[in-house]
Amino acid sequence: MITSNNNIVKGENNRDILLDYEYLESGTPLPVVVFCHGYKGYKDWGAWSLMGSAFAKAGFLFIKFNYSHNGGTVKQPIDFPDLDAFGNNNYSKEVRDTVTVLDWIENSQLPIDSTQINLLGHSRAGGITTIVTAKDNRVSKLITLAAVANYAERFPSGKALEDWKENEVMYIKNGRTKQEMPLFYQFYEDFVQNEEALTILKQAEKIKQPHLILHGENDETVLVKDALAIHKASPNSQLKLIREANHTLGASHPWESSLLPAHLREAVQCMINFLR
Repeated sequence: MITSNNNIVKGENNRDILLDYEYLESGTPLPVVVFCHGYKGYKDWGAWSLMGSAFAKAGFLFIKFNYSHNGGTVKQPIDFPDLDAFGNNNYSKEVRDTVTVLDWIENSQLPIDSTQINLLGHSRAGGITTIVTAKDNRVSKLITLAAVANYAERFPSGKALEDWKENEVMYIKNGRTKQEMPLFYQFYEDFVQNEEALTILKQAEKIKQPHLILHGENDETVLVKDALAIHKASPNSQLKLIREANHTLGASHPWESSLLPAHLREAVQCMINFLR
């Protein structure tokens, strides 16, 4: 029997982290996969729930959650009703939220095998999960999917950075929802104050755990060079490039099919093989 449930965990600034899990009851402790969403993402985007079901059917306890400042709320977890929270998000908050979720798992009554807690991060969260894995020995294996390798190079520079500082906010257009999404200058300030801890490749060098790096060859958002850089830095990593796959491995939102897109299905099979 498949068991699934929703929970609320208190994250940064006492904001809610909405979390769900899914597993096939077996009477034995299960290996865990914790999925962390990327920028302008959320746990129920596209085909992520189908991905979770595939892991559950393969014998894993699959957990996914919304970061506390991702712009969603408990009542409206899809899309971005809380743009103020979105604008006040930063990398440090997402690192701490991820650790908070690991704490919750450790203290939960779920049938987990605490020696097999695995992190899976997509895109921006590929960096977050790399940083967390480097400092948290509760993580047994790491999977990064279409992961960013360098946060610093993704900030504006020159006049654009000066304007951001002067205005204290800049806006990013969301092509799908058509929202003008604010990014407050605190995002950059937090990065500068914590740059060493948030430098993904430096943290990747410290990872002792096995690390699978998956990346689409046709990723238009995060280029393959990022995967190569992470692979070079992370000492126990293996790299798998998925032919012709894009940044979301063929998924889009909303995802109406009951089947995973072919590239994501291939990625899930690679991940399951790696974890086993």
